[in-house]
Amino acid sequence: MLTTPVALGAKSYEVLTGRGLLGECGERARAMFPGSGRCVVITDANVGPLYAGRVVASLAGAGIEAEVITVPAGEPSKSFEVLETVTRAMIRAGLDRKAFAVALGGGVIGDLAGFAASVFFRGIPVVQIPTTIVSVVDSSVGGKTGINTAEGKNLIGTFHQPRLVLIDPETLGSLPDREYREGFAEVIKHAAIRDAAMLDELEVLAGESGRDGLEALIARNVAIKAAIVSEDEFETKGLRALLNFGHTIGHGIEASAGYGEMLHGEAISLGIRAALRLSEEFAGLDAAVTRRLVRLLGMWRLPLVLPETIGTAAVLEKMGRDKKFDHGRLKFVLLRAAGDAFVSGEVTAAAAERAIEGLREAPGE
Repeated sequence: MLTTPVALGAKSYEVLTGRGLLGECGERARAMFPGSGRCVVITDANVGPLYAGRVVASLAGAGIEAEVITVPAGEPSKSFEVLETVTRAMIRAGLDRKAFAVALGGGVIGDLAGFAASVFFRGIPVVQIPTTIVSVVDSSVGGKTGINTAEGKNLIGTFHQPRLVLIDPETLGSLPDREYREGFAEVIKHAAIRDAAMLDELEVLAGESGRDGLEALIARNVAIKAAIVSEDEFETKGLRALLNFGHTIGHGIEASAGYGEMLHGEAISLGIRAALRLSEEFAGLDAAVTRRLVRLLGMWRLPLVLPETIGTAAVLEKMGRDKKFDHGRLKFVLLRAAGDAFVSGEVTAAAAERAIEGLREAPGE
């Protein structure tokens, strides 16, 4: 088992990565919450039938009664309507302030369950048990929670750090191929902003068909996220913003496509390609780095061409409502070189529009 600390003073916690952790969640929750005998396991219709029984049995073995709340799978569940359904179910389950929530699923469940826990009784603890690549390497760590609205992605939410994150790589084996591969957009993002040496490993891994032996890679990505979050928990120092590489345009594309139509990592792949073009223009990034990163996205079979059904004006409109829009200017994360990222306020609206339009053409070699 690999342990990665997230150092946040009184809010510090550990991210544990290892096979079999699903079956250990009860004893670990009991140690974490010795005075609690009740919890809810919030999951979705895809993950619940596969893993909720094992989690509930482990909790029961540790003397913790668990109520399972299941929501529809997919991005549309990050909504006010589903948030109300979940929180009212938590009330009916008879939870008190000593109870806790378990988020069992991918990024959608992690964001939704974390938000629900943060507002229930003005805040109860949450344990994150992520089950997708996106959630294990990124969204389960750092405490960002939220839901989507028609106006934009994650505009409504809270910072609510988990008390514990349990990553069991066995859960990744049940992911459909598309959902498995889309998560590597976030892994490639981490390599691009902080760990250029990881690119070699990802190029080799892209050609392999198996999903075993990912523990070290997962822990390596968690360590990147944990280090950044530890230094800039509330994204006030400009450091945590580096994790938004590819997300400014990517979130605009995801929202414009309609939540659930394009997977998060697929939209971020397009956003990364656009951010690389802007990095060449505004940060002097070597075109060879762009070609390598775009080729790597393609090796993971991530989209590189923006569908004609998604209009540029719509993407720009969604971007204008994004949290990264500051005093009339968009903040873009750009690369000076692989592993060397910074936040720029110099990207013009015209340049952003050109970058979006450039996504309509297949990348050159």
